[in-house]
Amino acid sequence: MPINHDQLMNYPIPEVRQTLRWQDVALYNFSIGLGQDPMDEQQLDFVYEPRLKVMPSMPVVLASPGFWSRNPDTGIVWQQILHGEQGLVLHRPLPTEGELIGRSRITGLVDRGEGKGALMYSEREILDAKTGELLATSTSTSFMRGNGGFGGPSGPVKQPHPEPERAPDITLDLATRPEQALVYRLNADLNPLHIDPEVAKGAGFPRPILHGLCTFGTVCHALLKSLCDYDTARFGSMDLRFSSPVFPGETIRTEIWREEGGGAFRARVVERDKQVISNGRFRFAA
Repeated sequence: MPINHDQLMNYPIPEVRQTLRWQDVALYNFSIGLGQDPMDEQQLDFVYEPRLKVMPSMPVVLASPGFWSRNPDTGIVWQQILHGEQGLVLHRPLPTEGELIGRSRITGLVDRGEGKGALMYSEREILDAKTGELLATSTSTSFMRGNGGFGGPSGPVKQPHPEPERAPDITLDLATRPEQALVYRLNADLNPLHIDPEVAKGAGFPRPILHGLCTFGTVCHALLKSLCDYDTARFGSMDLRFSSPVFPGETIRTEIWREEGGGAFRARVVERDKQVISNGRFRFAA
């Protein structure tokens, strides 16, 4: 069945409640690369429970409704969905324990035409279940390659943050581990593309690829270290485009330009000199 614009815009994505434990926080932080050097005191703050901090990127995995777009009544050709963009805004300090609520909705659909695919914009608000306070907002753009030509609007289309043409002010290399996708999937992203070699080959990859949101977390680590000196209270928001997948074990080089109120950034894998993140925008907390 094709997409029905009004029906999909009002699709009842389930509200999710999640009990957050400090173990969940430590696992997430470890899964995006924190703690590789056990003598790095600043990174130990993110994996050692007596002084545990939450990585600013963690809301992207919190109180998630899962792969709801796979439901037949959406009309989405889920086998042809690509994760195109990801954004995150932090409104309040993130707890290491507590009960959270995730409320998701579709915020826009763009029809690029028959054979050209469609764009779906969505957001998820993460709230403290006890106080009702909004903690974070996660935004996402999905490129639905199999759904163009459904008769929807042709805009508006989100405009990317421009990349400066000068040399970056900061360059930071962070290594990923060969088994990192096996650990990251324990955050509840169980897509077999990231663990099963046969599934990866069927998708056109020589081996399983790293989750895009794991790359997002690694780049968040680079921004937090380079611009905030690991002070999570200074981290306000980040937004980026996915350009190409990363293979576990590769080194992600984040290139950062300082801007008023934050910075622009992009990332590439060193071993293949391949850009994997583009049009990044970071802002300090207000």
